[in-house]
Amino acid sequence: MSFNNWALRDQTRRHFFENCAVGAGAIGLATLMQSEQRAVANSPALEKTHHPAKAKNVIYLFMAGGPSQLEMFDFKPKLQELEGNVIPESYVEGKQFAFLKKDAKLLGTRRKFKKYGECGAQISDVLPHLATVVDDITILKSMKTDVFNHGPAKLFMNTGTQQFGRPSMGAWITYGIGSESQNLPGFVVLQSGPRGPRGGAPLWGSGFLPTTYQGVPFLNGADPILNLSSPKGINSERQSDFINTVNQLNELRLEKTRDPEISTRISAYEMAYRMQSSAPELMDLSGETKETLDLYGVDPAKPSFARNCLLARRLIEKGSRFVQLYHTDWDHHGNKGTDLEESLGARCLETDQASAALVKDLKQRGLLEDTLVIWGGEFGRTPQGEPRDLIGRDHHIDAFSMWVAGGGSKPGVTIGETDELGYYSVKDTIHVRDFHATVLHLLGIDHHELSYFYQGLDFRLTGVEEAHLVKKMLA
Repeated sequence: MSFNNWALRDQTRRHFFENCAVGAGAIGLATLMQSEQRAVANSPALEKTHHPAKAKNVIYLFMAGGPSQLEMFDFKPKLQELEGNVIPESYVEGKQFAFLKKDAKLLGTRRKFKKYGECGAQISDVLPHLATVVDDITILKSMKTDVFNHGPAKLFMNTGTQQFGRPSMGAWITYGIGSESQNLPGFVVLQSGPRGPRGGAPLWGSGFLPTTYQGVPFLNGADPILNLSSPKGINSERQSDFINTVNQLNELRLEKTRDPEISTRISAYEMAYRMQSSAPELMDLSGETKETLDLYGVDPAKPSFARNCLLARRLIEKGSRFVQLYHTDWDHHGNKGTDLEESLGARCLETDQASAALVKDLKQRGLLEDTLVIWGGEFGRTPQGEPRDLIGRDHHIDAFSMWVAGGGSKPGVTIGETDELGYYSVKDTIHVRDFHATVLHLLGIDHHELSYFYQGLDFRLTGVEEAHLVKKMLA
């Protein structure tokens, strides 16, 4: 029989591969099905955690731009003493900087430091509210990363690599252990500041994981998600009929193709329908007491980092697994609007009260025990100052500070030390991969075991290089 008389002569090559039961398409599909089978059902990858979890949820306060640890957490008397001197060549040999030259001069801080709490943690005067909760937090003074430009460094901190296309930490976690919320996304993103973070949506993306695991950005207002509300003239019954019909069509297609993105689409329609009532209710703060609003410093009518912190607590209460807050404009080089005096002070004023209030609020509600709070940026700032109009520092990857609270972390301790100039970590260095491994551990996940097969490789959040648990961080 000639091809011209063949029954498939009017079909495209795509149709041929799709319908040929023993053809290349079916063979390729069989290979993909092994790695996609769980994702099709949108179920957690792990039937149970690898070990008992201390944390059930994560709230990640991401200070985009690189907060200066030397102005907030890491006081160095020797740096004060040597201010104005050129940094010794041994410190900068073979180093790269975003803007500095190797003969840049050392810069002390203008901030005043004191010891607080029973633990005696040193905190500067720019963080008066955080100073009141030092016995409830763990300060990490020896963080280290590999990347000194903002966009790639944010990707590295959030996804474990500076390459686009990899899943974010929140996506990995919701893929691994799912979410307890039926009416809200498992991974939610809230933003504040004058603009979005460099790197954009890939910072909370799902990469090669099914898109059901990506972060869902919420807007400030009664309608937190664009196009979530029903069109004018469409009542709840008609909306339900539409969703059911579309999902039936999608299910027929899913049965035929086993494409995991169709399963994601079905889940998205169903979640959007449920969120039409749950999301506006979440954003309505009228049920919060005046004491709670005052604790955070929230004006219910205005968007702010403080409002987002309160919403993060409410999201955790409603079962969302991972809530990430981005607050921008922490890039303080020393130009107008980016100096270590006025601009850093303004950023701390916007975030300090609410960050401390979140810890206090979670604790008094009994939620801090199983909620891990993380505070930090993509890197720190150099001990050298930048020769600009105002006081500033360059990007620094060899030592910077973060803090965590709750969720099985050890409260009231400071982990790590830097040298006398605050340049290098000299004790208990914590690489970003180590931090990721420890966060997963607190959630009951062995970072070696949570992987996803893609393009012939098993990918992990912590990558192929060895990551170590930060055991001193564990309660």
